[in-house]
Amino acid sequence: MGQPWMLVRAAAILLVTRQTLALSDIFEEGKSDKEILDNLLRATRYDKRLLPPVRDADFCCGLQSPEDVKLVSSNQVTPSSGKQRGSLTVNVSVLLLSLASPDESSLKYEVEFLLQQQWYDPRLRYSNQSQYSYLNAIHHHDDIWLPDTYFIMHGDFKDPLIPVHFSLRIYRNGSVNYLMRRHLILSCQGSLNIFPFDDPKCTFSMESISYEITSINYVWKNDEDVLRKSPSLTTLNAYLINNQTLICPIQSSWRGNYSCLRVHLIFTRDRAFYFTTVFIPGIILVTSSFITFWLEWNAVPARVMIGVTTMLNFFTTSNGFRSTLPVVSNLTAMNVWDGVCMCFIYASLLEFVCVNYVGRKRPLHNVVYRPGENPFKQRLPAVLSRIGIILASPLGDKKRDSTTVANEIVTCPSCGPNPCSHTNNGCPAEVRKKEPPHPIRVAKTIDVIARITFPTAFAVFLIFFFYHYKSFTNAHE
Repeated sequence: MGQPWMLVRAAAILLVTRQTLALSDIFEEGKSDKEILDNLLRATRYDKRLLPPVRDADFCCGLQSPEDVKLVSSNQVTPSSGKQRGSLTVNVSVLLLSLASPDESSLKYEVEFLLQQQWYDPRLRYSNQSQYSYLNAIHHHDDIWLPDTYFIMHGDFKDPLIPVHFSLRIYRNGSVNYLMRRHLILSCQGSLNIFPFDDPKCTFSMESISYEITSINYVWKNDEDVLRKSPSLTTLNAYLINNQTLICPIQSSWRGNYSCLRVHLIFTRDRAFYFTTVFIPGIILVTSSFITFWLEWNAVPARVMIGVTTMLNFFTTSNGFRSTLPVVSNLTAMNVWDGVCMCFIYASLLEFVCVNYVGRKRPLHNVVYRPGENPFKQRLPAVLSRIGIILASPLGDKKRDSTTVANEIVTCPSCGPNPCSHTNNGCPAEVRKKEPPHPIRVAKTIDVIARITFPTAFAVFLIFFFYHYKSFTNAHE
């Protein structure tokens, strides 16, 4: 009875010894990484359809790195001192390679980065007798279990879904390092009502497509709160001012209880570009339309040419730039800028029309104004004549006549419509009436008023416009 049992036991020990010798022979020095991987990934030993065994003896105690295995072997960590992990931990890190903003109208930013994922698979540990510190498993990509990580809420892929550029390394203790290059076109969100003073925000998330958080848990490597940037990072019209690495709130997941990591990229726009191409040219065109206020009221060709030319130039500049702007239905800062600047240019043209119309009206008195001469010099003879009449009047009427205005006339029945040349006592009934202002004087007065009001109003608008939208931007930050 005892001998058969002993024979079975001896056969079992012999079988285990042969398997151990065979494995030892597989990992002996001189074997290539391909031969080692071929034996590690045998169908009888490894099944890529199964998750790595997280309840392995070396991974049952809340271990965070392969070096913690040494603590278990030296009894420094016991299963009772660490918490049992129920899901596979995948450490994730992102290295930015390049950023580009190809199109302002679509708010899409191109981002190229390296996505690194690390996890531990005890089934892939190999003997230290090998000369390799790690195995290059790039040609065994289809034979090894890999996280089914996919990107959500990002936009489009610029390259195929199956990555072509990747690196896959397996270390002695079973640690797997999976590195791939990704090129995404992010659909960003910005406050287009304050464009171009807004800061677009781009977001993309990563999670498993089939495993819930009870099976796979994604964490940021070393608890990094910002993305790492390559020393050779290139930016093409993309100005990254801030970035964050977060863990997606579970309640915001649209699929359920899945582990998810999120990346926030905050960009800013090149303000100098918009000032040199939009705002400064607009200021120049608007102020150029104010030049007409300093020209003669009847300089029709010059004033018409300045008004129409500035308006057409502003239309051309505005339409050419507007074709590249985001299309939105609400009022934006650029709409306010274009509308107000166009109103100032159009108002200056209307001011010329008004001045020209008033200046061409027929005067209501006999004083004639000659174009191009000073109105005061033209009226000087009439004023001197009036002064002589006042001086020739009796002394008692001097005080009263000195208070009369030069453009006042005396109407009496005996003199008819002509101005009286005699003393006031000669008229039985006299009515004093103020002369209406000459149309040319009114036209020149309108120009003088416009020289002050138009530049002042435009300066007030500039201060309010830039201060308002700058403060609006700071409030949103």
